[in-house]
Amino acid sequence: MASTPDEPPWLTPDEKEAWTGLVSLVLLLPGRLEAPLQHESGLSLFEYLALSHISEAPGRRLRMSELAYLANGSLSRLSNVVKRFEQRGWVERSPDPEDGRYTIAALTDAGYEVVVAAAPTHVRSVRRFVLDPLTAADQKALARIAAKLRIRPVDLA
Repeated sequence: MASTPDEPPWLTPDEKEAWTGLVSLVLLLPGRLEAPLQHESGLSLFEYLALSHISEAPGRRLRMSELAYLANGSLSRLSNVVKRFEQRGWVERSPDPEDGRYTIAALTDAGYEVVVAAAPTHVRSVRRFVLDPLTAADQKALARIAAKLRIRPVDLA
């Protein structure tokens, strides 16, 4: 179908295939990564990513706004999850000493144990559904594509 001056150019078959592949990846992969976590650890993928990102931060402390970005969730969704984490003794929140407008989420030792216990399940799923089917060149291409689309955690800065 030809486009008019007011319409964007329609996708070519190759572009449509690329777009469909990306959408399928974005929509279906999270469920595949989450199911084993839910089954073995009782954690959603969002919960695991939140705990994991805090565990990897310096001093196991991270601003809530940064954590929301890294875990790909809204600040209000993250706040609800972190409240449950606090009730379980996994996370403590406090004002940021450098700027009191921000809140810091700090992982407790109990929270660290939870993420350490869940990590092997997550890594097995990442390997099974993402890394193992790809060659080393495919993995590098995937990293290059993510960099070009600017959707990596380092793009937060």
